[in-house]
Amino acid sequence: MAWQLERHSLRKRESMGTTTAGNKLIILDRDGVLNPVDEGGVVKSADAWQPIAGSMDAVALLTQAGYTVVVAANQSGLGRGLLSMQDVNDIHGKMHQHVQKAGGRIDGIWFCPHKATADCDCRKPKAGMIADIFDRLNRDAAHTWLVGDSLRDLQAIEAAGGHPVLVLTGKGKQTLSTEELPENTQVFDDLLAFAQYLVQQEEGA
Repeated sequence: MAWQLERHSLRKRESMGTTTAGNKLIILDRDGVLNPVDEGGVVKSADAWQPIAGSMDAVALLTQAGYTVVVAANQSGLGRGLLSMQDVNDIHGKMHQHVQKAGGRIDGIWFCPHKATADCDCRKPKAGMIADIFDRLNRDAAHTWLVGDSLRDLQAIEAAGGHPVLVLTGKGKQTLSTEELPENTQVFDDLLAFAQYLVQQEEGA
């Protein structure tokens, strides 16, 4: 498992904690949620990375509402030699720039670099990556949502005890039509629709 912590102070955010969302965590799958992917399923360079419409605004909306937002992604392209660690760093650097330009923040990025055939604990649908996020950020499953476009995303957060959210971008429509979703899965058109719903629920609480 590998992870990158964005150099913004979580301590500073929590010391400001005036919102009801202050202890709540949003975990985002990357490909298909924040950015589209081609048929090969691997974004291989920063030049190839582009955000899905509205996804950067969604992160900004969640950040400004007081949520901690992180990314947890399977990145088997590393294990298969399709891209280098420098490529991953460049992709994530570009993603951070787009998020920050929109007024948001991603506080950390976790990713599994292993092939699908590897016997690791971090590759979704296993919950090892999610458990590590909980441990490092001192968060709990009851106040955590994971937004993904594939069944394995939903299974990972279900196994960890959190709230599964399916978006219909990326592989989401295929997942909805062909897979049996975990109980209590919420479904939204895209990340922005989810963010707007969640913030409205908080405001009405």
